[in-house]
Amino acid sequence: MICTSIQNKELSQIQELLEHLEMAEIRLDRCPLEDDDIDVLFSDSDVPLIATCRLSEEPQAPELLERAIIAGAKYVDLEMEAPAAVGRRIRQACREYGTVLIRSYHNFENTPPLPVLQSILERAGSFGGEVVKIVTTATSKADNKVIAALYKDAAPGTLVAFCMGPDGRESRLEALRLGAPFTYACVSEEDATAPGQWTTSEMADKLYGGFRFVKAGGLKMPSSKSFAQRAIIAAGLAEGTSHLEGYSQCGDNESAIGAARALGAKVEVNGSELVITGIGAAPGSLDITEIHTGESGFLTRMMIPVLAASARGQVRVTGEKTLLNRPLTGAHDIMAAFGTRLYPERTLSQGRREDCTLPLSVAGPLIPGRGEVSGKGGSQLISGLLAALPLLNGKSVLYVSEPKSIPYLFITVDVLKKFGIHIGSEMEGDDDFLETQDWSLCTGVNFRIKGWQRYKAADFAIEADWSGAAPFLVAGAIFGEVEVEGLDTQSLQADISIMDILMEAGAGMSQLESPTGAIRVHRAPLSPFRADLNNCPDLFPIVAVLAAFCPGDSELYGVERLRHKETDRAAAIEDMLGRMGVPVTIDGDRMIISGMGLTQRIATGSMLRGGSFPSHGDHRMVMALKVASLGASSPVLIDDETCVAKSFPTFGELFDRL
Repeated sequence: MICTSIQNKELSQIQELLEHLEMAEIRLDRCPLEDDDIDVLFSDSDVPLIATCRLSEEPQAPELLERAIIAGAKYVDLEMEAPAAVGRRIRQACREYGTVLIRSYHNFENTPPLPVLQSILERAGSFGGEVVKIVTTATSKADNKVIAALYKDAAPGTLVAFCMGPDGRESRLEALRLGAPFTYACVSEEDATAPGQWTTSEMADKLYGGFRFVKAGGLKMPSSKSFAQRAIIAAGLAEGTSHLEGYSQCGDNESAIGAARALGAKVEVNGSELVITGIGAAPGSLDITEIHTGESGFLTRMMIPVLAASARGQVRVTGEKTLLNRPLTGAHDIMAAFGTRLYPERTLSQGRREDCTLPLSVAGPLIPGRGEVSGKGGSQLISGLLAALPLLNGKSVLYVSEPKSIPYLFITVDVLKKFGIHIGSEMEGDDDFLETQDWSLCTGVNFRIKGWQRYKAADFAIEADWSGAAPFLVAGAIFGEVEVEGLDTQSLQADISIMDILMEAGAGMSQLESPTGAIRVHRAPLSPFRADLNNCPDLFPIVAVLAAFCPGDSELYGVERLRHKETDRAAAIEDMLGRMGVPVTIDGDRMIISGMGLTQRIATGSMLRGGSFPSHGDHRMVMALKVASLGASSPVLIDDETCVAKSFPTFGELFDRL
């Protein structure tokens, strides 16, 4: 990225400049800013800002830098020659407030020999520099080669090194080609902070040429199908008439409506409102012989226990498209723990009963009691048990070992509570889990379920979908700026984890104070990251695209959860990125993606490769491919984009606004 150095400007002038810049360095020793001005500047700006203040020019430099850190500076630049006590003070403040520390070395006379510079690079890292800045003066063009050699010793995205002076001018741009996260320019020649500096407009023209950055606001997300499907079935089981606001149509939601109607519920769709008159379900109350669950794996697994609990006899469950080849792994054993038998009409080639597929028949009744089931294969069937067991004439205890997708279980509990169904729960884990409440460290969940409960009608709004928002948020983080509306930042949805992932990767993020409370994500220098996606596997394809634009190796965990989605998503992601020229390695449950920052890709002509790509009938893969296409050197052609209708029919329309 291009970081514009700003000096000799008042607050209002700086704020005006920031409206047109992608990144800026604020010279606190040369800008006439009061303490309150610093607070406002670094707390209000969405542009990534570096606070710097030369100790030789400002005796209050430590105080000014610390104030900028507390206010929200993304970076702070501290010279290598700062006293040790100052270094410790600033380093501690950076750790406390999440500011990236730059340790910088400047030589205004010459360029020392390479071994000297390598020693400085090593020392800067030991002094706490997450990014190291080494700037020397070129006495000849040969010095540029010396400074360029430093990049061989630095991890991607951690070194900014170039030469000042007329002979060093090209090294400022070359730094981006070699992997610097940013380089420095000036507002105008009169505002140059060092000899040989490019103006921002000159460098942008030279670097970006005709590249099109995205900028879009007012992107309203559809309702979460995780919430919608649960709510539709619960309303269908309830006594009375429920009103569900915020509904948006998609294939899986329509399948849930079809299933509710098959149960006997009356469903009216009035724009974005669903009016559902339920059947008042009780054990053995349903006279139903067949139900169709479309292409929804969740709906299928939820309905199996519900049918076992409420149907009078055996019920045939059918599906369509990719669902017909997706195994219901573990379904036999989980349902057998509560007395229910499953009779598949076929099995996969291995012939194992645990790999049965639709169509199948469910033979109840579901029996209350104590059962232990493994959550290793996912949460969907367990959500069905949570929905069905409260109806039975007896209490149940459901212990889930090796739980995955824990947030989805608590979405189920939360939705059921709205319909008058109460379930107690207790999570188990070691000391680390008890201290952090990190779901990935949970070893088991114990659900205590009182029997003889009945669903009651409810009126509420369905949450907007974080999984649908994720592609747009990632697009903003890589390619420009995007504002997404309607998201609940206190949501139980697992895919809200995209916010944590983007922040760890270094993206700029804020929530607007407007009535919509839009989430804004914008470009900033990105870094490699680690993400455990076991609890949110739907994020995997788009997070893999994010990793492709983070310099260095990012590690994504949860590969095994991807094998039986709409396709083998792990293989599909590996194939997609491989075709695009992004190195990918799968090691057990871990995927390692070797990325490169967007600016370096542009500077070196290393954009993703376009071409023809299969969708695999997977809506998440289509969304990921569309976002990846924004950074491709030629068009990305997808064989079938219509499958996005499964979860997000208007995705293409919104994407075209980027």
